[in-house]
Amino acid sequence: MDIWKSKVLPKIKLVFAKSGGKKAAAAAELLKSFDESKEGINGEFEEKKEDLQPKVVEIYESAPAPLKVLIKERGKVSGIKKNSAAITKFFEDLAKIEFPGAKQVSEGISKVGPALLSGPIFATFEKVSTLLPAAAEEAAAEEKDAAAAATEEAAAEKKDAAAVEEKKEEAPAGEKKEEAAPAAEEEKKEEAAPAAATEETAAETAPAADAAAAEPAAEAAPAPEAAAEAAVTPAAEPEAAAEAAVTPAAA
Repeated sequence: MDIWKSKVLPKIKLVFAKSGGKKAAAAAELLKSFDESKEGINGEFEEKKEDLQPKVVEIYESAPAPLKVLIKERGKVSGIKKNSAAITKFFEDLAKIEFPGAKQVSEGISKVGPALLSGPIFATFEKVSTLLPAAAEEAAAEEKDAAAAATEEAAAEKKDAAAVEEKKEEAPAGEKKEEAAPAAEEEKKEEAAPAAATEETAAETAPAADAAAAEPAAEAAPAPEAAAEAAVTPAAEPEAAAEAAVTPAAA
């Protein structure tokens, strides 16, 4: 008993420790490889999912009930340990129908077991669950709702845009009316200005005409005085003649 505890048991533990270390290192490499190829796996899945759906549904229906629950819930790592045999077979079946990433996970499970590959296993379960009838119907309903919401949003945006356009069209009309009022006032002022100028011109012309008419009258006024002088002058001439006649007589 002492030999078992002192020599045999430590050697067995060392073997298991080395084995566990190798598995952990191999699992780390597998996880790294899966993460690096995740983008390609997702793209391939999107391309093939319509063709894969009926095959996946068939494989899923043949799986045991606990595994079906684990595929849908995907939350308990302990569930992987409890259903390791069913998971191993499930991935073998998925690899046969060339499900994206399934072959890589299946080979990893054969090397290190499913418990150390929970990440790739749950990622594959998530893709599988999207192809199940209930999930497919829900996805279609969600897409339909999203399309309806997008249509309503587009209609609301068009309505808002139309309202904005109407406001833009109404605004220039108001501006035109406001611009038309000052323009009419300017036209009235321009029309009134020549009339006022005409009146001022007429007012200035009237005094000038009166003055022009008054000057000839003033020039014509001395004519009667000249006539009176002319009438006096002939009367003086007989007196001169009479004086001339008296002068010789005196001589």
